[in-house]
Amino acid sequence: MIAAVCAAPKAELHVHIEGTLEPELAFALARRNGVALRWPSSEALRAAYAFDSLQSFLDLYYAGCDVLRTEQDFFDLAWAYFQRAAADHVVRAEVFFDPQSHTARGIGFDVFMPGLLRAARRAQDELGMRADYILCVLRHLSEDDGLATLEAASPWREHIIGLGLDSSERGNPPQKFARLYAQARAQGLRLVAHAGEEGPAASVRDALDLLGAERIDHGVHAADDPALVRRLAAEGVALTVCPLSNVKLRVFPDMAAHNLPALLHAGVKVMVNSDDPAYFGGYVNANYRALLAAHPALDSADAYRLLRNSLEASFAPAGPVAAWAARLDAHWQAQGLPLPPTA
Repeated sequence: MIAAVCAAPKAELHVHIEGTLEPELAFALARRNGVALRWPSSEALRAAYAFDSLQSFLDLYYAGCDVLRTEQDFFDLAWAYFQRAAADHVVRAEVFFDPQSHTARGIGFDVFMPGLLRAARRAQDELGMRADYILCVLRHLSEDDGLATLEAASPWREHIIGLGLDSSERGNPPQKFARLYAQARAQGLRLVAHAGEEGPAASVRDALDLLGAERIDHGVHAADDPALVRRLAAEGVALTVCPLSNVKLRVFPDMAAHNLPALLHAGVKVMVNSDDPAYFGGYVNANYRALLAAHPALDSADAYRLLRNSLEASFAPAGPVAAWAARLDAHWQAQGLPLPPTA
């Protein structure tokens, strides 16, 4: 079954483009741009990916961004991700990017947006992948900084489908960004937010009620509140869960302890994503393999539902979603696997 899952068409709805920066590319870009890295080699950098918290990861993540200086750098970064995603049979990618990680270094939208967009167009033309971008604001910065970032993005508005909220969750609750989300909603952007990763279940509820988030990124601590779980299931709110990330950042002690199966069986629209795959040990199929291997009770109907959820929870138009779902059904049946009754 794992082979069938890996070869199935799927969507990835929670991946940070800056988090796909592999050590080898980081060193190549550092050489290109004359940037000195504090690690002697790509192997040493990879060995540094031993995190004990979200903040320990973020410190290294932001340091890695410093090698991204030119339009070509951002193109190379995104194109490398799209090729890896296509190899994992991703047909739809909704990719986060963090403008403030770059504008703070003097790298503006006129530098990174052309590179990111050129890579997305090439992914469509050469890989048949439909990709769009979601602008994320860094929650450890002020709401005013986020509002200024949204304003700076206005010339690129037609190329951005949504607004997200990432970075350190502790001490930066959803209500800090209520004005920002109201403005984004008025502009017609789709709304998502990281919540319930290192924060409590209440953070998930507040992201829904105070920000109007349509999808929750991570959201695993929602399981601590049974009433919230019932609400998520009843309202069809999707959780973009990232199994390897959750283990790497010690949200769970190991994959066997992950609560994604419990959330799935409670009727929550969960799916599998990679988050920051260069740092956390694998792209989307690696996450599926690790999850399914650690939870042998997940059967083919469960695996199908995870895949189908990823497609249905995307912000793509209904026509492509229906076509991808039909491809999934055909693939599933070709593998000799029964379609669940609700398919």
